[in-house]
Amino acid sequence: MTSWTVVLAGLFLAAAAYCGLDPLGHRPMIDFPGFEAYPIELPAWSEVPEARDPEERLQRAEVRFLSQVQGPESIAFDPQGRGPYTGVADGRVLFWNGDSWSDFAHTSPNRSEICNPNPSLFSYLKHEHICGRPLGLRFDKKTGDLYIADAYFGLLKVGPQGGLATLLTNEAEGVPFGFTNDLDIDEEGSAYFTDSSTNYKRRNFLQLIFSGEPSGRLLKYNPVTKETTVLRGGLQFPNGVTLSKDGSFLLFCEGSRYRINRYWLKGEKAGTSDVFAILPGFPDNVRTNEKGEFWVAIHCRHSMYAHFMGPRNQLRKLLLNLPIPAKYHYFMLIGGKLHALIVKYSPNGELIEALEDSQGKVVKAVSEVEEKDGKLWVGSVLMSFIAVY
Repeated sequence: MTSWTVVLAGLFLAAAAYCGLDPLGHRPMIDFPGFEAYPIELPAWSEVPEARDPEERLQRAEVRFLSQVQGPESIAFDPQGRGPYTGVADGRVLFWNGDSWSDFAHTSPNRSEICNPNPSLFSYLKHEHICGRPLGLRFDKKTGDLYIADAYFGLLKVGPQGGLATLLTNEAEGVPFGFTNDLDIDEEGSAYFTDSSTNYKRRNFLQLIFSGEPSGRLLKYNPVTKETTVLRGGLQFPNGVTLSKDGSFLLFCEGSRYRINRYWLKGEKAGTSDVFAILPGFPDNVRTNEKGEFWVAIHCRHSMYAHFMGPRNQLRKLLLNLPIPAKYHYFMLIGGKLHALIVKYSPNGELIEALEDSQGKVVKAVSEVEEKDGKLWVGSVLMSFIAVY
């Protein structure tokens, strides 16, 4: 046996031992022994819309409240048009009164000094289950109550004066919520909302994306009966929810499958669902404007890598068992860098408009787009400001 053969054999054995033992704990699924990766059914690549913005208009967005709001996921205005209100990484819902931000509400009854503001967005992750993480926000236009989807505490409500929010529901059909995400409210006060996963928490959202786990649910809370029912189950990272202008249907994003589904509430199709639109990337929240059109926040464009890996769950599982840090898996999925894209659809599902910052020069990521008085208010869990275009 030559010396080179011995060296190569030694390197191979060392690499095998490193991959098997993972001494530095780099496996992205290290906290989920026995995890499964699930196939993700995706549209043909030719069906994925381009949705380009040659002018890169989001690069011209105005950066507001820099370092004053950390991770503003959802943006809402109250029935009097005041605001914005937004939920931030330390568990509070903040209110802009026109001059400054003030505390409006919080979802956790157990807040302490560990929930105090910190310089880093990601420093809050380990305490989110204690401090709360308000995501979707919606006002009841009749009562002025603010409904909150908190990732850890469930669906809550707080009155017009703010304060500690009251729990409405945190389980459905005997299964606790794992990752309450977004919501909308109809004229009767019923709440439609998503539970992105019953097994992965928000702080493990990357692992949820990597695995394609299908335990997500679309839910309805009835304020009269206090009952929570499952409208759709078996979903792969359901997220944003919005009612159509006439209330005949709602849309909900299914992130892992890069699409928006339509759930019919009225008419002969009531109780059924179909695909409303195939999206150019991984969606977050969706919002309806005054014209009945729909703004969709796209977290990242659909990459060739994601398209190839989606249906190949066993290959994904193999790679996820290697000591490759989660951030590298993530950047492969999003095409190598953070970038922002928002798209607008007609009430019939026709792609109307796209705005982007493909280089992430100003807006690096988008969680939600709220249109008010001709302006687009853009928030993201990954930004420490709100962008306005």
